[in-house]
Amino acid sequence: MKSGTVSKPDYEAIKRVIASIPRGRVSSYGEIAQRAGLPGRARLVGKVLGDSDVELPWHRVLRSSGQTAFPPGSRGFREQSQRLRTEGVVVVNGRVNVQIYGWQRDLDAELWGPPPASPRKSTPKKSHAAAKPARNTKAVSHRR
Repeated sequence: MKSGTVSKPDYEAIKRVIASIPRGRVSSYGEIAQRAGLPGRARLVGKVLGDSDVELPWHRVLRSSGQTAFPPGSRGFREQSQRLRTEGVVVVNGRVNVQIYGWQRDLDAELWGPPPASPRKSTPKKSHAAAKPARNTKAVSHRR
């Protein structure tokens, strides 16, 4: 196999990952490539989506910034935004907040929610006065 060519198993791995993105969640091209075992192959994900004859949830795939890959106002832009909104994803100016709608990387967090916050120990605040050296408050005579 020549360098730069892509095997059918690579295409199939990418398709499986895209097909497994949950409804109401989004993922980036790079994250899909990573999950498919092909780190650094984000462009290949786009190629697979463009070449695929299988119905995939293409609308759940975004740039890492959360933006759609389509130009604003284009037919693809409008269709992707509408499909995401139908699934409950908030799209503002072609951008999705991936902190809220991104595909969780931790299965436990996906199933059970984030772990409870650990209680913080109260630490006394440091006084600014303690940080500065004490001033001599006695009157100093400058006479000799």
